[in-house]
Amino acid sequence: MYRPISEEPKDTRRKISARDLRERKANGPKITMTTAYDFTMASLLDEAGVDVILVGDSLGMIVQGHTNTLSVSISEICYHGRAVARALRRTHLVGDLPFMTFQASPQQALRNAGKLLKRGGFESVKLEGGAHLAEHVYQLVRAGIPVMAHVGLTPQAIHTLGGFKVQGRTPDDAQRIIEDAKALADAGAYAIVIEAMPPDMAALVTRAVSVPTIGIGAGRGCDGQVLVCTDLLGLSRGHVPKFAKRYASLGDHTIDAVRQYIDEVRSGAFPDSAHEYKAVTSVARTP
Repeated sequence: MYRPISEEPKDTRRKISARDLRERKANGPKITMTTAYDFTMASLLDEAGVDVILVGDSLGMIVQGHTNTLSVSISEICYHGRAVARALRRTHLVGDLPFMTFQASPQQALRNAGKLLKRGGFESVKLEGGAHLAEHVYQLVRAGIPVMAHVGLTPQAIHTLGGFKVQGRTPDDAQRIIEDAKALADAGAYAIVIEAMPPDMAALVTRAVSVPTIGIGAGRGCDGQVLVCTDLLGLSRGHVPKFAKRYASLGDHTIDAVRQYIDEVRSGAFPDSAHEYKAVTSVARTP
């Protein structure tokens, strides 16, 4: 079994803060981040040693079965956040601000980001968008709420972008993304997710900002990486993005295990004596 994380000094197992993550830009190591939406998965990821867990609005697709993330609410993010937060001993917990819960004004963003920390157990929030949200980020950070930014492919803007498409392929788009990232970092974001862009472009963004970048479909030049947990573990069925490496095939293993269970129940092989309580020595007679 692969266990090199256990060889780290014990003091590296303390709770990770947003400040710790920001310092990774200069000091390393690279940031590892995954999604989780429930206590059991979060417990396993925390034990494995992942640095950051995101309760993303991706739950609209992964948990609820929608075709995009737009219908997810603050209440739903908080519900899943509370479950995940109970599991974490070391891992930092960040929560997505859902669609139309922050775009209208810095005041709206502040109100709803506060809900994520107070009701969801989060330690920081993530919001999607560019330089036009710099004031939002500034006001959140000023109020004591750490912010992770998100540029490139922003799923909440799927209708504007025309789908889940690679970003930054033209000089104008590339320059815009760099300016977005710089404005958000200058406003106080402690890290920036970079999604779906060519690796050379993502590397330019990474060099342009003073905070860590966390890539998803953005190549190895970022300061960290994030994957959806169900993609990483091979639990996702159907289409899987090109960038999503499967480190296991737990979906196939799950189907095999359940089929074995079905067969054993129907044949009478389960439950066997090893999975039954001890028989009583005597049974009282019914009057």
